Amino acid sequence: MNKKISSPPVKDEKVISAFGIQRRNMLKFFGASAAVITLGTACNNDDDDNIIAGTINLGSGDIGILNYAYALEQLEAAFYIQVVTAANFTTIFPSVTEQLYLKDIRDHEVAHREFFKTALGSNAIPGLTPNFSSINFTSRDGVLAQAKAFEDTGVSAYNGAGKLITDPNYLVAAGKIVSVEARHAALIRDLISNGTFADDLDANAKDIEKTPAQVAAIANTYLAANSQLNGSNLPTS
Repeated sequence: MNKKISSPPVKDEKVISAFGIQRRNMLKFFGASAAVITLGTACNNDDDDNIIAGTINLGSGDIGILNYAYALEQLEAAFYIQVVTAANFTTIFPSVTEQLYLKDIRDHEVAHREFFKTALGSNAIPGLTPNFSSINFTSRDGVLAQAKAFEDTGVSAYNGAGKLITDPNYLVAAGKIVSVEARHAALIRDLISNGTFADDLDANAKDIEKTPAQVAAIANTYLAANSQLNGSNLPTS
């Protein structure tokens, strides 16, 4: 089960989530939002500075930050797609409720991925090739531990990148998405150990933040050699 995978396309099938949301309607909603945001997009993903051969340049400014988020959503979507489509999914998650939770998260991550892809348009980085060979997909504990790591990384990434966004429309969109990622993180924690939904906060009861450089280094450990991220041109302040 531990092998490199690409993020397969998810069909626009009529799937009902545990919350009664059809994937088709969810994608339409995010697509409409992305269309509005795209109106203000400028082509600035062609930066030539600090490009490392064989890596994917995320770009600079707001477009670079959006590509950074898009890369993370690609990774999360690919992970949950592999989890819920695995032959052993119902074996390691015999609870129908838990199955629905994980499928819901899969649907959300796919919607986030498609949102950024649509919003970025021609400025979007290409599809990434994950390398999940280090992940144990054969046990419930292994899957949930990795889900927790991805969700925590995603929340810290949005928290750290928010202050770098200049367009208020992008900031609002990021805020709406990070709140969903935080719900995922809380749910996964409770699936691991009930009642631990908010056990990783700072001294002021705030979520942790990480810089794009820190997060890109983490993400690259789960990406194939031809999909390594280069965020050298991203804003730092």
